[in-house]
Amino acid sequence: MQGTTLVPDGSGETPYVDEGNLTGLSAENPSLAMEGLLALAMNASGAERCRLQQQAEELLQDVACPSFFDMVSCWPRTPPGTLAVLPCFAELKGVQYDSSQNATRFCNHDGTWANYTDYDRCQHIDQPSPLPSFEPEIELPTLIYFVGYSISLAALVLAVAVLVYFKDLRCLRNTIHVNLFLTYIMSSSLWILILSLQITVKLEVAGCIFLVTLFHYFSTTNFFWMLVEGLYLYMLVVQTFSGDTLRFRKYAIIGWGGPLIFVGAWAIAKPFFGSSANLEHPNKLEIECSWMRESHIDWIIQGPSCAVLVINLIFLLRIMWVLITKLRSANTVETRQYRKASKALLVLIPLLGITYLIVIYGPDGGVGSHIFAITRAILLSTQGFVVSLLYCFLNSEVRQTLRHHFYRWRDERNILSGKVNNHHRRPTFSKDNSPRSHTESTRTVEYSIATLKHSCVLRD
Repeated sequence: MQGTTLVPDGSGETPYVDEGNLTGLSAENPSLAMEGLLALAMNASGAERCRLQQQAEELLQDVACPSFFDMVSCWPRTPPGTLAVLPCFAELKGVQYDSSQNATRFCNHDGTWANYTDYDRCQHIDQPSPLPSFEPEIELPTLIYFVGYSISLAALVLAVAVLVYFKDLRCLRNTIHVNLFLTYIMSSSLWILILSLQITVKLEVAGCIFLVTLFHYFSTTNFFWMLVEGLYLYMLVVQTFSGDTLRFRKYAIIGWGGPLIFVGAWAIAKPFFGSSANLEHPNKLEIECSWMRESHIDWIIQGPSCAVLVINLIFLLRIMWVLITKLRSANTVETRQYRKASKALLVLIPLLGITYLIVIYGPDGGVGSHIFAITRAILLSTQGFVVSLLYCFLNSEVRQTLRHHFYRWRDERNILSGKVNNHHRRPTFSKDNSPRSHTESTRTVEYSIATLKHSCVLRD
């Protein structure tokens, strides 16, 4: 620290002293040099003050523990074999503490400090904090995430119930959809749970580690099941004759087993390399769970997720190329061909996770970063809702099945009450209760789009 201060010398005058000329003074007058360093320390704080005190104490010859800064408090020079005592800090990282209690650190007989400081008596004070000012760049995206994940969670639970309950909808494609929906449900639920616990109660370290690890696992499985969706469509549309070579068990190994390897490696490495702050002070105070902090170790799980998005982008381009080729070879109007291709593209973007590539990078500051953060929160938090809407609630096969079961339930009720109304009956189903014949759908050019969105082609 290059600074100056005025040091009184008892003569009525205040000589000019700076850190640079204290070396010469130490040889002539050690006491004056000591006073000069202590005067400089008056204007410093924290680690800098301790450094200046240590520099001043180098002039002393007796054995003692030197001044030491442990990233929280500055411990003064202490005689050997003595327990140093300091009042607890009143505030740390925005949390208020009881300053009436004391922290201690022992000075060994050889003039070295103990390995840790005893802060056990420094307890934080539970008191209502004033309402913080609303900051749109921080609070609004979090609120959007919470609302979006809640809406997606409700829609996804209902979609899974529909696809699992009705036997007419059970096929390999819908089974893959259900597993993708489950990863959305689990990751959204854990995000909401962790946020709620952070706001309402103090999350213990063990519980925080468990929840954060689960959240990362299901978030990674979400990406891997997007990869399964892309692989299934690629095998079905591009590799037409090998679409039935991969069964659900192989897809499940990719979707659920792959993330287990990467998240397991991340969980093993996180305690050792997860936090680079204060590694030399193992007993430092932790206000929040260190596993929530981002670090370079997170690339163990972020790298495979980014690779999945790139692979799915390649799958999408190949699928769109095959689809456009088939549409051009058909006897349809060119405008209609592009409309169908655009429709298939828009349908596949959320399913394959291409939305993440759209918002993977944005501006760092200014109004643009605020707008980008809000847009990103809207797109990512509602992606589960969009996928359930496109592949369940707006799916023609699901709607036909629901309509069929509703009419059958209504007719059964009318039969029991003696009021059969044939006018409303719509017998449009085949013997196997399938809304549409699979053989007929494969004879049209719309087979590609129908395969991607509507019909169950492969049965388990």
